[in-house]
Amino acid sequence: MTELLYTTDAYMQTFEAKVAAHVDEGIVLDRTAFYPGGGGQPADAGTLSSGDQIWSVSKMKRVQGQLVHYLVGDLPAVGTVVVGQLDWARRYQLMRTHTAMHILCGVVWRDYHASVTGGNMDPLKGRMDFEFETMRQELVAEIEAAVNEEVAAQRDTAVQILPREQAFAIPDLIRTKINLLPEGIEEVRTVELVGLDLQADGGTHVANTGEVGHIRITDYKSKGRINKRIYVELDA
Repeated sequence: MTELLYTTDAYMQTFEAKVAAHVDEGIVLDRTAFYPGGGGQPADAGTLSSGDQIWSVSKMKRVQGQLVHYLVGDLPAVGTVVVGQLDWARRYQLMRTHTAMHILCGVVWRDYHASVTGGNMDPLKGRMDFEFETMRQELVAEIEAAVNEEVAAQRDTAVQILPREQAFAIPDLIRTKINLLPEGIEEVRTVELVGLDLQADGGTHVANTGEVGHIRITDYKSKGRINKRIYVELDA
């Protein structure tokens, strides 16, 4: 089982690991700081190196419960010690973006009690769908002002890994319309924007909402009778 370093330290940029296995034309490491993707957040990019040899990480995927790193070039042998280096500029942009999406979700839940029906993100931009019957420019302007108030409030981010029963005793922990957590999972990772938002979440976030920077709502669309999409972008 790979130790997922990003779950407890989102700011780790480099790490040392050992190649534990070859699986599906990729490698499994005993530990990694690369986020594999999920919850709308794309997988990390970067490199692995050993001595003078450097491999680009082309993609990541879970295969039969194992987290596989796919590399460009011949694979390092099992047992090889490698140094991982994240594309930090890209990862940090994704951390800011993911936290921005939680700010948006927290504000919309608090002020309008609307559930999330979907979402996706790229570095510095994303979209989120909510259960709204109507969406108008005045409402969008209200939401934009409110989310930027939460950025200015500089709320801390708190991460916990809780036993399943304890986590699911938290009211409104699941904000999505469908519970996407796997059945039988024994521990649940929660991410809290203290005083605003608390959700089950596996992704990476900045330590404080102030790091997100100004959030712009650039567009909104109707995606159904009670499904409205909001698009956001961040400053570089």
